[in-house]
Amino acid sequence: MKIGTTLFGIFLLTSLSVLAQEVIYKSGADQWNGDSLGNHRVVVHVAAKEDVSKAQVEWRRRDHHTDAEIIVVDAKTNKRIPNVKVGNVNRESGDIFFQPVSGAGEYYIYFLPYSVQGRSNYPNAFYLKRTDTANPEWLKKVSGTHPAAQILYIESLNEMNSFFPMEVIAKAAEVSSLIKNNAGKSFLIFPEDRLHPIKMTDDLPYRWIQKGVTGKFDDSVSPGEHYSFQLGIFPLKDLKNVKVRFSDLKDKNKIIPAKLFSCLNTDGTGWDAKPVKIEVNVVKGKIQALWCLADIPANTASGEYNGVVYVSADGVAETPVQLNILVKKEILKDGGISEPVKQTRLTWLNSTMAQENTVISPYIPLKRENNSISLLGRKLTLGENGFPVKIETFFTPEMTGMTKEPKQVIQAPVQFVIEGAGGEIEKLVSSGLKYTSQTAGTIGWTSNSTSANMSVDVQAYVEFDGFVAYQVKVTALKDVNLTDIRLDLPMHKDAARYMMGLNLKGGNRPASYDWKWDVVSKNQDGAWLGDVNAGLNFSLRDEKYVRPLNTNFYLQKPLLLPSSWGNENKGGIRISENGDQVLVKNYSGERSMKKGESLYYNFTFLITPFHALDTDFQWKTRFYHKYENVDSIKTKGATIVNIHHANAINPFINYPFIEHKAMKNYIDKAHQVGLKVKIYNTVREVSNSAYELFPLRSLGHEIFSPGKGGGYSWLQEHVGEDYIAAWYVPEIKDAAVVNSGMSRWHNYYVEGMNWLTKQVGIDGIYLDDVAFDRTTMKRVKRVLTQDNHPGVIDLHSANQYNKNDGFNNSANLYMEHFPYLNRLWFGEYFDYEKNEPDFYMTEVSGIPFGLMGEMLQDGGNLWRGMVYGMTNRMPWGDGDDARPIWKVWDEFGIQGSKMLGYWTKSNPVKTGRADVLATSYVKDKAVLVSVGSWAKENTSFKLNIDWKALGLDPTKSTIYAPPVKNFQTEAVFKVGQDIPVEKNKGWLLIISEKGKI
Repeated sequence: MKIGTTLFGIFLLTSLSVLAQEVIYKSGADQWNGDSLGNHRVVVHVAAKEDVSKAQVEWRRRDHHTDAEIIVVDAKTNKRIPNVKVGNVNRESGDIFFQPVSGAGEYYIYFLPYSVQGRSNYPNAFYLKRTDTANPEWLKKVSGTHPAAQILYIESLNEMNSFFPMEVIAKAAEVSSLIKNNAGKSFLIFPEDRLHPIKMTDDLPYRWIQKGVTGKFDDSVSPGEHYSFQLGIFPLKDLKNVKVRFSDLKDKNKIIPAKLFSCLNTDGTGWDAKPVKIEVNVVKGKIQALWCLADIPANTASGEYNGVVYVSADGVAETPVQLNILVKKEILKDGGISEPVKQTRLTWLNSTMAQENTVISPYIPLKRENNSISLLGRKLTLGENGFPVKIETFFTPEMTGMTKEPKQVIQAPVQFVIEGAGGEIEKLVSSGLKYTSQTAGTIGWTSNSTSANMSVDVQAYVEFDGFVAYQVKVTALKDVNLTDIRLDLPMHKDAARYMMGLNLKGGNRPASYDWKWDVVSKNQDGAWLGDVNAGLNFSLRDEKYVRPLNTNFYLQKPLLLPSSWGNENKGGIRISENGDQVLVKNYSGERSMKKGESLYYNFTFLITPFHALDTDFQWKTRFYHKYENVDSIKTKGATIVNIHHANAINPFINYPFIEHKAMKNYIDKAHQVGLKVKIYNTVREVSNSAYELFPLRSLGHEIFSPGKGGGYSWLQEHVGEDYIAAWYVPEIKDAAVVNSGMSRWHNYYVEGMNWLTKQVGIDGIYLDDVAFDRTTMKRVKRVLTQDNHPGVIDLHSANQYNKNDGFNNSANLYMEHFPYLNRLWFGEYFDYEKNEPDFYMTEVSGIPFGLMGEMLQDGGNLWRGMVYGMTNRMPWGDGDDARPIWKVWDEFGIQGSKMLGYWTKSNPVKTGRADVLATSYVKDKAVLVSVGSWAKENTSFKLNIDWKALGLDPTKSTIYAPPVKNFQTEAVFKVGQDIPVEKNKGWLLIISEKGKI
C-alpha cells in the first residue's frame, strides 16, 4: 500500500463541488500505460455522433507543460483519434476539439504524455511536444460553436499520481481577489491538517481559496499521540526570519503546556544532539509550510482545548491563529507510530536516541595511565603539546588475537610545525596537557603551545573504537609571513606497507609520492597507510567541514577546500621514505596572517585494525541475497537472508515501513526455521513513497540535496524542481530523491532502526553505501544490538575510484564505519582478474581492519577470493553459487581453524612464488590450503610445507584436491610434486594423514 491509500481514496472519489467546481477526481487503478500516455487524463462523454466535439476542461494544473502533446483516445476501441485540434490551453484550463469517431460515448484526453530515456534505473521523462495529426479537411470544420463534451472526471493513473486536492491550483484571478480582500496584511496563514501535506511552493491550492483565511484551526488528537499540523504561510511581501510562538492550550482548569509544542522548520535537535535553529525566509508569492509538532502527554484528560499559535517575522507583527483541539479519551500507547499517514513519525527527526557514547561490543572501556590511553588492541600516548608521541598496536601478525609485544605505528612523535618566512621553526612551548573528560567511551584533552609569534590551541579526544579527532586552532600573535604550517606524521615503515587514498588505488605504498588538493573533482582529503596488523587513517579538515555526497553524486556536492590545509590550493601531502621512517608531510604552503587571525588545522585519525578477525563468524554465517521461501533458503545452507528492496516485503528503497506487517510475518517464519533476516536500508536516497516526503521538502535543503531535478515523471510532476533524482525501480515505479548529507534525517533513521528491531524483529541491516557519519553508525549499532539482538551489519559498495565518485577508495571512504560492520561486500565494478594481491588485501578483503569480505561483480574470482577467506554473493548472477565452497568448508571442518595468510611468516605452507600465493587454514593436524594464481600464464608450483609446525608426518600425509563444482576436479598430489595451475585460477588442497576427507 502506498501513501494513505485508504484515506486518500475517499478524497479521490469526492466531488470538488464541496471544495471547488463540479470536477471529480478519480484514481485510474493503473488501467493504462503511463510511460506511453502519461499519468493523467480527462474522461469526457459525447452525447451524440458529431464531426467535432469540444471539451472545455478546467484542469487547474500545477505543471508548466502547456505545450505538451494532447492525445485523445476512443474508449470503445482504445485507439488514438488523429483528428484533434488544441485551442486555447493554459495551466488553468484548456479547449480541445476532437472527432468522436464512435459517436456517443466516452473519450479519454491524455494531457501529459512523455517518453522515458536513459538508464532503466536512472531514467529521465521527457514530455512530448504537441504535434499536428489532424486531416486538413476536418480542421476546416473546427470553427464557430460545437457540441460540448461533458467532463465526467479527471483521472490519474493511480492514487500515487493524483494531484487532488493539494496540487489543484487556484486561478490567478482567485489569488488576486484573495490578496485584494486582505490588503494591508504582510502575509496570510492557511492552517492545514496533517492528512493534507502542503506540496506546492509556487501555487496556492484551490482548497485554500474555498476555505478562505479563517484565522482558526480545529482538529482532534489522542492522549499519548505524536501530533502535528501545518501552517501554510503565503507572504504578500518578503518575510525574513519567520518565527512561531505557542500559547498554552486550556480546557477549564486543564492545560497542555506551550513548551510541548515546536516548529520543525525553525527549531529542533540535530544529528549530533546539538540544538538546531533555522532561519526561515519566504519570498513574496511563495508558499512555506510550517510543520508544528507536539507530543501530547498520555495523561492528558479528554476535552476541548483552546489556545493560540502566533506567526511573525522580522519587522512584522504577530498574526494569531486560534487552535481548537479536541482531545479524545482513548490513549495511544505507541504514540500513533502505527499510523504514519498522520505524520506521527515526524517527531523522530528530533530524536537523541542512542547518542550517549557507551562502549559497543567487542570494544572495551578506555583506560588511561598518565598520558597513555589503552583501547582494544591499541595504545595512544600523548605529549605535553597534545599530539601523539606513540601509537601502538598489539594484534598478532595473523590477526587472530593479541600479543604483549607492541608494533609501533609511528616511528617518532607527531609534529605540528610552523615555519617562518626565513625558514626558522617557531619554538612552541606547551603549557601542559589537561584532560577535560574521561568516560568509558571517550577521553578528551586540551593543550596550548605558544611562541613569540604564534599560539596553537589543541582540543582533542579519542573514542573506544580508535577514532581520534583534533581541533587545532592556530592564532597569529603578530602580523606574520609564513613559509608553511604542517603536520608531520612519521610512520614506521613496518606499519606502512600498504597505502590507499590521495588518488592512489589500494596497494603497496610507493617509496615517494606527492599529492595536491583538487576538491572540485576529487573526493580526497586523506589516506590510510598500514600493514595487516597496524595502520593509520587520517583526514584533513577545517571548522567548516561538511560531509560531501558520495557515490556517483559527488560532483553535485563536493568537498569544501579547507581554508587552512588547502590554502588556495597551495597545500598538499608529500610522502617520503628514509630508513625505517615513512614521513607523511601534510603541508599548507606560504601565507600571511594578521595579528589575531585564526585558522583551524583540524584532522582525524583512525588507528587500525579495529579488532581481531572473527573467522568463525565468516565460516558459519552464510548469506542469501534474495527474497524467497524460507524453507527453500534453509535447504540451501544459508543462515542469514539479506532482503534487498523492490520486493513484496521491502518494496520501496530505504523506506522499509510500508509493508512492515508482511515483513514481520516473513521474519517470524524465518526465525522458526533458524534463519536470521536482515533488510536493505541505508541513507543516501529515499523513496517517493515515504509518508514524510513533503514535510521533509518543507525543510529546504536540510534533508534533500539541491539539484537540477528531472528524473522519472512522478518526481517532475509532484516534487517539481530543485532535487537530485536517484535510483528508480521500473517494476514498481519507485522513484527516489538524494539526501543532502548530515541532517536530522539520521535521527529518523536511528528511530526507524529501533522500531524495526523491536516491532518487526529484523536481525540487522544490509547497507548499500553510506551517507552518514560514524556518530550515526554507532547509534544504529546500539539500537540493532539492544536486548541481545544480533544486529549484524554488512556494507556493500561499488568501486568509487572513478570520475563521478571523485576517485575515492571505498574502503578509505567508509573506514570510519568499519568498527561496527560484520562483513564487507566490496567488489561491484572491481576487476578481480587484473588487480594484484595488494589491491585485494587493501580494498576488498577487510583483513587489515579486522573484517572479512565477500565478492561481487560476476561472482568474483573464486580461487583468489578464498586466499582471503572470501566467497561470492549468492544468488546473484549466473554461477554465483557458494554452496560448493561451503561444502568443502564443512567437510574439512573449517570452523575453529586458524587462518594463516600468505602475508604472515607463520604460514606453514608456501609456494615459493610471488605470483602464486597460499593461505593455510590449520586445524587438528590437517590444513586446508587455498592457492590463488596471479601468474600471467598457466604455470606450476611446489608446496613448501613446514611439517613440524603442522604436526604431520610427510611420509604419511596426502595432498588432496576434493571435487568442487565450478572450481576444480578431484586430484591427489604427491609431496614435492609440481602442481599445475591455470592462469587466474588456483586450488583448494587438504593436507592430512587421514587421506581423502
